[in-house]
Amino acid sequence: MQFRQKALSKLQSPEELDLPVRFARPQGRLVLAVTVIVMAAASFWAFTGTVSSKLSAPGILTRAEGSYVLQTPVAGQVTAVLAEEGRLLDAGAPLLTVRTEQGDRPVRVVTAGRLTALVAKVGSVVATGADVATVERVKDPRDPLVAVLYVPGAGGPAIPVGAEVDLSVQSVPHQRFGMLRGRVETVGRAPQTRAQIGGFLGDDALAEQFSRQGDQVIAVLVRLEPSSTPSGYRWSSGDGPPYDVESRTPVTGSVHLVEQRPVDWLLP
Repeated sequence: MQFRQKALSKLQSPEELDLPVRFARPQGRLVLAVTVIVMAAASFWAFTGTVSSKLSAPGILTRAEGSYVLQTPVAGQVTAVLAEEGRLLDAGAPLLTVRTEQGDRPVRVVTAGRLTALVAKVGSVVATGADVATVERVKDPRDPLVAVLYVPGAGGPAIPVGAEVDLSVQSVPHQRFGMLRGRVETVGRAPQTRAQIGGFLGDDALAEQFSRQGDQVIAVLVRLEPSSTPSGYRWSSGDGPPYDVESRTPVTGSVHLVEQRPVDWLLP
């Protein structure tokens, strides 16, 4: 009770009303000044600065026209293989000879291209409609490669045409030779089904792999930037590898998205 009475009597006493009041110590004013400066700098950066972001997606190096699976129109036993993998074939060129009940019948390439995979071997028995080879649609071996990335559907609308892309190539150590450079040429308007991916790549296994990236994936075509390097393309580090990069090589693409002001995140 004594402490309470002293406190009340002190509040009622007017003897210190004429004393000056100290609002803040020097240390407090310093903290306040620093806080104001930091807030001003943050506001200035929010309105004038930019923040860049990237979107990563798996893909593959290929030709712009893709590949197709060649199927045999006849059933029988393969008696001869007339081309090796990697060879360019003209449209209608014979690829296999199959012995049927009506005699030996050729299996011909539908359209011109490069033989990338040969399934049928001499002595194997094939049924009508069986897959016998994969052919990449290309007329000239000097035709440039492209990269096709398969982006989850939600990320597709954020990718602008012309955006820079850094490609990590599976067959090239990027720590030593850097990243392959490219730019977005087209962004698919509709999600790709597994069948559509397989039809373009001529490979159901790859189609299954890329379709796992999400319920819906968008195909993004990346045009590689040409250069006078050994591979013929521009790299982030010097001349890149001292060898060519091959079609159907897996890549991981990092797409540079549009830069935004931080204040745009706060505005509706």
